[in-house]
Amino acid sequence: MLKIINVAGARPNFMKVAPIVAAMKLRRAEFQPVLVHTGQHYDASMSAAFFRDLEMPEPDVHLGVGSGSHAAQTAAIMQAFEPVVGKEQPDWVIVVGDVNSTIACALVCAKLGVKVAHVEAGLRSRDRTMPEEINRVLTDQIADLLLTPSLDANENLRAEGIPEERIRFVGNIMIDSLLVNLDRAKRSTVRADLDLEHRNYAVLTLHRPSNVDEEISLGRILSALEEIARRVPIVFPAHPRTRKMIDELGLAGRVGRIEGLLVVDPVGYLDFLQLLSNACLVLTDSGGIQEETTVLGVPCITLRENTERPITVEMGANTIAGTDTTKIIAAASRALDNPPDKSKLRVPELWDGRTADRILDALIEKSEGSLSEPPAVAGG
Repeated sequence: MLKIINVAGARPNFMKVAPIVAAMKLRRAEFQPVLVHTGQHYDASMSAAFFRDLEMPEPDVHLGVGSGSHAAQTAAIMQAFEPVVGKEQPDWVIVVGDVNSTIACALVCAKLGVKVAHVEAGLRSRDRTMPEEINRVLTDQIADLLLTPSLDANENLRAEGIPEERIRFVGNIMIDSLLVNLDRAKRSTVRADLDLEHRNYAVLTLHRPSNVDEEISLGRILSALEEIARRVPIVFPAHPRTRKMIDELGLAGRVGRIEGLLVVDPVGYLDFLQLLSNACLVLTDSGGIQEETTVLGVPCITLRENTERPITVEMGANTIAGTDTTKIIAAASRALDNPPDKSKLRVPELWDGRTADRILDALIEKSEGSLSEPPAVAGG
């Protein structure tokens, strides 16, 4: 039996860890899962809502690190996580995605000689100004098993000199959560609550510092929203930090005057999935939402200059528009004037809802193969 620590830090991690933990519980003879929540996402009520929606068990360990600068948060996670690893003595630690918890926990394990598997490995935006890109690149360099969501990720890793034996193409774990929860999300009343049940509408998410911390970038996005909202209402579940920056930049009045922009509090996973799956258009600076809209066949406009998920542009209805007002409006107009034919939907390979089991199979295979390998030496 393999004892596995599964690390979750922020909301995007929850959707990736939930199906892995669920799959391990179904294979009790092979796996003993331990769930560690670092507390990087420190909003207790929203964290609880996501755990409840995803039917995740309560964390076995909650580190409670809270907010801070990138350096302070990463250091706090490392300090809190190291004794957990020492106590639990896991066979593997699974880290997911690209948040500070990902690199912090991977680095602790690398120093201790504990094997690390990185789920969602190999994604690259090639933009080193993004903190997430640094986290991705460094985690992939030190992880023992790199579990990729798409074949382009494999190519990225090979180009960086990663040995083939460390790479496994397993598919997209986010889609496991999406597919298993679609029917449950249909019971959500969020559209009725917002008076959107029988109307076309768009969904907006906005949280990246490059968009919400800079008045020029945010102003350009708002100019596009003013135009798009004349055609369809836009639901905007606003992150608390995004609201804070809108206020600090003196843009609250402008946001409030956009007729058709429905600014609401953050919603749980099932409510958001209900909104997302029935939208006629999505505008986002999130990575995972680009993937979800690809599978759902919903046009997506990415409010970034690049994406680490180019397959969503190649196979899905994702358009990279950045913060250029004209490009955003043009992309929205194309999507609204020419709705996609969902019968011709193309879904990337292995985005099929069975990624969690392939991850577990890869862990077993790698563990059996490592029995003859010399043990790692900790310290130095």
